[in-house]
Formats: sequence, structure tokens, C-alpha cells
Amino acid sequence: MKLTLKIWRQKDARAKGRFVTYELDDVSEKMAFLEMLDSLNRKLVESDQEPVAFDHDCREGICGSCGIYINGHPHGPVPAITTCHLSMRYFNDGDTVWIEPWRAKSFPVIRDLIVDRSAFDKIQAAGGYISVNTGSAPEANSIPIPRKNYDNAFDAAICIGCGACVAACKNASAVLFVSAKITQLALLPQGRVEARDRVRAMVEKMDELGFGNCSNTGACEAECPKEIKIKSIAAMKREYYKAF
Repeated sequence: MKLTLKIWRQKDARAKGRFVTYELDDVSEKMAFLEMLDSLNRKLVESDQEPVAFDHDCREGICGSCGIYINGHPHGPVPAITTCHLSMRYFNDGDTVWIEPWRAKSFPVIRDLIVDRSAFDKIQAAGGYISVNTGSAPEANSIPIPRKNYDNAFDAAICIGCGACVAACKNASAVLFVSAKITQLALLPQGRVEARDRVRAMVEKMDELGFGNCSNTGACEAECPKEIKIKSIAAMKREYYKAF
């Protein structure tokens, strides 16, 4: 399969970036998208050119570090998967593929397709944890939890913090990420102790770091690889109003 790749190249956050065109004529539909980029980089290195910098780690859809904007979609045009799980069988011979980093003021470009997502770490450090001593692990059934709360907490907890919600939002809002981290703890008894302080601290840190307001378009939910629902945003707002 032959592909034309339009890849964003940028030395660092201060440099002016641009799209550079590359041609690949030996792409297998059995390749993963990152394997295709590996193949491109081998060719670039062999011809004494600078390889394309992109982020990855587990390549199993767990860590969230592989976020790339592909043909106008975070993680690519296939819903509910990360970039590392995107197969080249979803592309056709002769396609032109546009590959960019996340576009957000709070996610400055480090190099090429890699952005600095440490802003998420700062939000998490502001309150996304339980600091009270809960003792040793209790017997599983000793603290009754409504099944609905359990299910909703688990659904929120699967957020991997990849930043696709920020990249998808026209306002570069981090509300879906923040609401998932707040909701997963607020629904459980252990998380209720610090609930008010947590929601205030995390929302304030999100605003301080320059993320935009929720656009109410639902783009974040549509592009989230773990299918986090925007109902968690409503839950976060309820928590926030109760905190004052």
C-alpha cells in the first residue's frame, strides 16, 4: 500500500512548525499505525534524515501517551481506540494521511508530534487522590455501595489521561478528564471525606493552567478512546456547586 504522509515537524515550542510530505510505498495493512511510523523513521535514519518524534510507551491502549491527531481526529478516524491500536487496514492505497500533535495552549509542543501533557499531572496532584487513612483493605462486601454508583465510578476510572478530549474540544477544555477523575472518587465512600476540597482544588488548577471552558458540543465524548461519558461533567458540576 502506498501512502502520502503530511506530518507536522516542529523543533520545539518556540520554533515555527510546518507540514513535511513523506511517501511510503510498502505499507502493510497488517501494520499498526505506530509501526508504520517506525518504518518511516527507519527509512529517514538510513538516509541520514531526522526521524519523526512521537510519543508511545505500552502500545496496548493503557498508558495514553500515544496521542496523535490523524486526519482531523484525535487517535484517528476509528472510534474508541488509541493511536497504538489503530490498524493500517483502515486506510486505502493512495491515501493522504495528515498527522499532527494535540493543539492546545496548555499542551505545548516538545518536538514534532510530542506535546507536554504534564498539566494533567498537576491537576491530578491538586486533589485527585485520597489522603485520609482508610486502613487495610476491607472485606469486599463490608461497605455496601449501590450498583449504579459502582458502575459509574468504574466507567470514570478507566480514563487514561491521553488528552484526546482537549484535542477534540474547540476551546481546548479539560473538563471531561477532570470530571472523570473527580467522579470516580466522589461516588465511593472513601472519596466523600475530601470531596469538597478535591473538586475545588482540581477545577481551580484546571482554570489556572489555561484550559478553556466546556464547549457543550460533545466532541470530547465522541473522540474519547475509553468512551468516557459527558454525564461525568454534570456530576462534577453538582459536586462543585455543593462545595460552596
